[in-house]
Amino acid sequence: MPRHELVPQALARRVRAAGGTPLLTHYGADGSRSELSVASFANWVDKTANLLDDLGLDADADVALPVLIEAPAHWMALVWPFACWRAGVGVRVVARPDAAPAALVVTGPEDPTPLGAETFACSLDPWGRGLTGLPGGVADYSSEALAQPDGHPGAPAAPEAPAWTDGGGVRTHGDLAALEPVSDRVAVTPDGPWAAVAWLVRAVLGGGSLVVVEDAATLARCAAAERARVPRWAAPTAGRIPP
Repeated sequence: MPRHELVPQALARRVRAAGGTPLLTHYGADGSRSELSVASFANWVDKTANLLDDLGLDADADVALPVLIEAPAHWMALVWPFACWRAGVGVRVVARPDAAPAALVVTGPEDPTPLGAETFACSLDPWGRGLTGLPGGVADYSSEALAQPDGHPGAPAAPEAPAWTDGGGVRTHGDLAALEPVSDRVAVTPDGPWAAVAWLVRAVLGGGSLVVVEDAATLARCAAAERARVPRWAAPTAGRIPP
């Protein structure tokens, strides 16, 4: 496989080569289990990227993702950075008080309020069901995304362009592509947004798959059930990745 292939291209390659294989399995704190194949995850990514296009967001748009602070392990939150990269847009991972005045703010379902020029609330439902009764200025992510076409042509991004900004600094598309690939099935409990996203990026790059377990106390049991490896540095706490 190409070395330092950018993440959107790596995901597209995975779809062509083995779209039906598992990519992301999520165990919620309530014990719920959701599994997305490579093709299913990529479909959500493409639909969300089309939604970004509909909003007229370009490479310079400020997209804030409090949802990744609020639910870093949930598959619905993890779709968002991959969709933004697919559309050629970088992401800013901040809590709600620091999100405004972004062009787009994406939050979880709790206390939905309009924050940016556009605000989407994610239900964080295991099966992607939408939210109802949202206040004015807040749209339901699931409903809006599922109404979009399945395919997205992709917008090329330069390796040196910012892809991820958080309290730790800025990571470029090239930085993401240089993460060490994961080729097997691993189970982790991430300690924050970057750990969760980095593990999934590594699985996409290397042909592996990821089991994300919200409750660290059940990590070993879930890993055994999924026949997944718990990396040495991921147990028993938080799914940390090497620098």
